[in-house]
Amino acid sequence: MTTAAKSPADALIAKAQDRSALIGIVGLGYVGLPLAMEFARAGYRVLGFDVNPKVVDGLGEGRSHIQDVPQAEVAGFVKAGKFAVTADLARLSEPDLVSICVPTPLSKTKDPDVSYVLAATDSVKRTLRRGQLIVLESTTYPGTTRELMLPALEGTGLRVGEDFFLAFSPERVDPGNPKWNTRNTPKVVGGITETCRRVAVAIYQPAIARLVPVSSPEAAELVKILENTFRSVNIGLVNEMAIVCDKLGVDVWEVIDAAATKPFGFMKFTPGPGVGGHCIPLDPHYLAWKMRTLNYRTRFIELAGEINADMPVYWVARVVDRLNERGKAARGSTVLVLGVAYKKDIDDVRESPALDVIRLLRQRGAVVQYHDPHVPTLREDAVELKSVPLTAELLQSVDCVIIVTDHTDIDYALVAGRAPLVVDTRNALAAVRGKGDGE
Repeated sequence: MTTAAKSPADALIAKAQDRSALIGIVGLGYVGLPLAMEFARAGYRVLGFDVNPKVVDGLGEGRSHIQDVPQAEVAGFVKAGKFAVTADLARLSEPDLVSICVPTPLSKTKDPDVSYVLAATDSVKRTLRRGQLIVLESTTYPGTTRELMLPALEGTGLRVGEDFFLAFSPERVDPGNPKWNTRNTPKVVGGITETCRRVAVAIYQPAIARLVPVSSPEAAELVKILENTFRSVNIGLVNEMAIVCDKLGVDVWEVIDAAATKPFGFMKFTPGPGVGGHCIPLDPHYLAWKMRTLNYRTRFIELAGEINADMPVYWVARVVDRLNERGKAARGSTVLVLGVAYKKDIDDVRESPALDVIRLLRQRGAVVQYHDPHVPTLREDAVELKSVPLTAELLQSVDCVIIVTDHTDIDYALVAGRAPLVVDTRNALAAVRGKGDGE
């Protein structure tokens, strides 16, 4: 059989095998750029799309704006002709795979905002051609791929599974994780048809170490939501346990560490000031919203979300109580927030509980400063803050330090030894406990 006589599916699979397929990535953020690098590393040519001109210009000149993607890697692939970037969505007709990695935020009422997905789908629809594979990677509610994307794309007159192929493959990015990255994290793939799934697996296989095919895009959509709902519920449980232990006068960290010695039936989660990032605070709400449309209330999801969202309030109250014990009011006191990224050793502040902690402290009248080696500037409530150097003089001058993000490159011995009062939401002072006046 000649290449011209092959079906669109077989032709695309052949292109995957010889790496002649052109890969298109729509959205070059925390998900899209690492994925683009893996495709380029696998031998594909990659064309990235982004609507932000700064991102397009920077990447085009070989500069990375994502902490986990080395600049030398981007520059190397650009120079080798393996990676190019454009803002021209009319060029979406060129790639054989169009992977959509755009944001899926929540509205103020906790409803999914799929406007970015719809905009990307409309752009793809305008240029869709025979033989293309379209994959949505953005986390969303079950049914998005089939109910929103499929009708739009089939509106072109092309038939899914025959002329073009459509699948959902959820991103599983964990920024700052030194062990698990885009390549070695198993990737779930669910196609509208069996042929769609087969084509998607063939395209991704050279770039991803292990693929996990599932029966439908709905199953794949639910996989990601289940993963982060599991984490949200368990984090909510240990956050509530932290409050319980506080009221009982018991060390929650001691209880958790002792429970974790059980070799079965227990998985260790740790409490903190809340949850952040673009996954755990948002993903469970996609499912909760979908179930409300089917007249079902997801009680575990909603309760966990309430507990996690209230943790900044709890910890700010602890700061106020500890200041009161020293005869100081929150109003007029200087509080140093240590760490503002949503988790340690990264520069991402999306949905970070530190933002709420800062806002609540300022509402109480406190003078708030922050130190974060990964986040030099921060904008909160239209006010721009700058990270202050962590020195012995600074620590001695403030009334309280609240540790919100436990970055590994912070001198906690210095904090414990020089700060007059420390409220530790992460148990970061465990190694130096007893050297300062912490929680």
